[in-house]
Amino acid sequence: MQLQQGFLKDVIKRFKAYKDLGDKTFEQLEERDFFFKPSSESNNIAIIIQHLHGNMLSRWTNFLTEDGEKEWRKRDAEFDDITHTKASLINLWNEGWACLLNTLENLQPDDLLKTITIRTEPLLVYDAILRQLAHYPYHVGQIVFIGTVIKNENWKSLSIPKGGSHAYLERVKQSQKN
Repeated sequence: MQLQQGFLKDVIKRFKAYKDLGDKTFEQLEERDFFFKPSSESNNIAIIIQHLHGNMLSRWTNFLTEDGEKEWRKRDAEFDDITHTKASLINLWNEGWACLLNTLENLQPDDLLKTITIRTEPLLVYDAILRQLAHYPYHVGQIVFIGTVIKNENWKSLSIPKGGSHAYLERVKQSQKN
């Protein structure tokens, strides 16, 4: 029981960390940047947000009682170019993450060994969570990468800046001493 509670706490922490990377990327971008495509076959940030939003609402709404691929979801349309404002895209982003986090925060340790379905495939709850913990960071990484391409030399690093490993380690050591 303690292991399951720890698992839930840790996955919530991890999901929040990935949401934070997206949030910090969006802070650096102008509205037009959400529609930049590195190539004709690439998705732009707006499309990735639409896809994550649709996936999150479908997967996490009535998570324990309904198939994770809802009939009302229009997955293919998530990849259509649709004009949004930066504010409306961030609203979609936040709505999807709120659905996910609210569901996770309300799960009980015993729920982790229950079976749910996604596209009729039975999965244990903890496996379904791990599945999404692999899926969402993949797309957040795309968002961050596109942000770095757009901002180039004006990009503010979201982790340890190039050439900053030694200084970072020293700061960590100092903070542990205090």
